[in-house]
Amino acid sequence: MVKYTKEDIKQIVKEAGVKYIRLQFTDILGTIKNVEIPLSQLDKALDDKMMFDGSSIEGFVRIEESDMYLKPDLDTFVIFPWTAEKGKVARLICDITNPDGTPFAGDPRANLKRVLANMEELGFTSFNLGPEPEFFLFKLDEKGEPTLELNDDGGYFDLAPTDLGENCRRDIVLELEEMGFEIEASHHEVAPGQHEIDFKYANAVEACDNIQTFKLVVKTIARKHGLHATFMPKPLYGVNGSGMHANLSLFSGDKNVFFDEDAELQLSKTARSFMAGIMKHAKAFTAVTNPLVNSYKRLVPGYEAPCYIAWSARNRSPLIRIPASRGLSTRVELRSVDPSANPYLALAVLLEAGLDGIRNDLTPPAPVDRNIYVMNSAELIENGIESLPGSLLEALSYLEQDEVIKSALGEHIYSNFKEAKEIEYDMFRTVVHPWERDQYLKMY
Repeated sequence: MVKYTKEDIKQIVKEAGVKYIRLQFTDILGTIKNVEIPLSQLDKALDDKMMFDGSSIEGFVRIEESDMYLKPDLDTFVIFPWTAEKGKVARLICDITNPDGTPFAGDPRANLKRVLANMEELGFTSFNLGPEPEFFLFKLDEKGEPTLELNDDGGYFDLAPTDLGENCRRDIVLELEEMGFEIEASHHEVAPGQHEIDFKYANAVEACDNIQTFKLVVKTIARKHGLHATFMPKPLYGVNGSGMHANLSLFSGDKNVFFDEDAELQLSKTARSFMAGIMKHAKAFTAVTNPLVNSYKRLVPGYEAPCYIAWSARNRSPLIRIPASRGLSTRVELRSVDPSANPYLALAVLLEAGLDGIRNDLTPPAPVDRNIYVMNSAELIENGIESLPGSLLEALSYLEQDEVIKSALGEHIYSNFKEAKEIEYDMFRTVVHPWERDQYLKMY
């Protein structure tokens, strides 16, 4: 990541002909918000004096305590390449502070930094994430609204002409690279209309910033191609859903503490305890890493998404896989996370779960190297394999009982997140769905 000073930013803005600055932040539900300011307000923004009304943001504050300040992270400065024709637009990602300058408890980005401070107390210096976000491309109708019509019928790693999204995906990659992303892979995924773009791992806060920027770029460039990009976990029945596998690693200085050359699988005791913590708290943190009613349509057997709490170095059916790379690339791949998750909250709960495993010297169960999807219920019990929650409501009930995961969110975020998700589930529960009419209207 490039390091910027206030003077650097002023100079770049002047030389590049930037006309507007977007001050971005993320609300509790993971939605990107922004305040766009003209260039005349840049000095005020860089001096942390930009105020906004927090009461209008989901889960932030009540109206009587609504004054919030935007504190730009100067290192997140970037010019959006696609805005050149009408005066360039740049952005800065911000933390939210209270009027007295203290971090706002409802800011997901500041909350992640709080959990990272817990990590540093244990002697670790960085928590890294390499994300693998997937998305679908649907055609837009004549009014510019999304349809359910896919723009290709390609499959895994297909090329044009089967993969008609290839040009759009290439343009997305070019825009991302111009913004400083290091793209590692870009390909068609298993389902028709489904794509994946992987970018280089980074420390937790930077990686989450990158995910939010990535989503914005994907949606913006897709629309220029007459397409709608969605990160909804399961937009179509009968095909794979979209995940966002999270490759996690802990470092102390320049040493990856998950690697131990002399250990079995070259996987350190720290890595195993971290993994044990992840498995212990998986049912609770799933409410955060898979936060939509729709998320649980993806976490079912038969579509590559994990639904069983187990780990393996070879098998791709469990919750956790250990990729073959070792040395600095040693990592734990959590396969349940989906791209609708608020990345800042997801990383906070995953880190705290792993740290709980390390603090308590937990040991993971034996790896499961068989295909779990073909096991019957007796075999699952025999192997001590439990399932992830089957619905958002079930996940929320596990979250409510898990003090470690609740502490990773903090009281403000937890209570507001829980309330919003309970409302979401109740709306889903009380709506009459087309499936019900198809099944019952004539029969009864």
